[in-house]
Amino acid sequence: MIINEFDTIAAISTPPGEGAIGIVRLSGDQAIQIADALYRSGTKHLADVATHTINYGHLYDPRTGDMIDEVMVSVMYGPKTFTREDVVEINCHGGVVSVNRILQTILQNGARMAEPGEFTKRAFLNGRIDLSQAEAVMDLIAADGRQGAALANAALSGALARKIGEQKDALTALQAHLAA
Repeated sequence: MIINEFDTIAAISTPPGEGAIGIVRLSGDQAIQIADALYRSGTKHLADVATHTINYGHLYDPRTGDMIDEVMVSVMYGPKTFTREDVVEINCHGGVVSVNRILQTILQNGARMAEPGEFTKRAFLNGRIDLSQAEAVMDLIAADGRQGAALANAALSGALARKIGEQKDALTALQAHLAA
């Protein structure tokens, strides 16, 4: 199956199960338009709000007109996002039904389900992070203690990439010296 690397993707960003808050994330060129098709808050449209803002409203199923949930929607225009694409994060009530219904409605309105790790993959493909930082994202998620989290954060901040760059520069200088 061929997957377009730059279509609009969506996924639930919070762990499965019940919780106070659930987050559904969209990323891609149509993220804001897809979310806007579900969003209502008076006369405000998500396409008109400033970047990096949180907006209160309700989500509705465009097919039935039924209200899905009361939400807070973060709108972030690329390239100043993790994926360097337009990103929308929908904070909703954390019940399984509500979160899944929002995701399914988003998928029915033009997004596709993100593959595991695809948001990080897009950040890598769009030059936001390098390969060591992409691996550090997974290490940070899987960290089971402060030391593991600290090491993953150091790698995520680019510390490993800088060390590799320093070693590469030293080897290049040595190679030039040997060639001379």
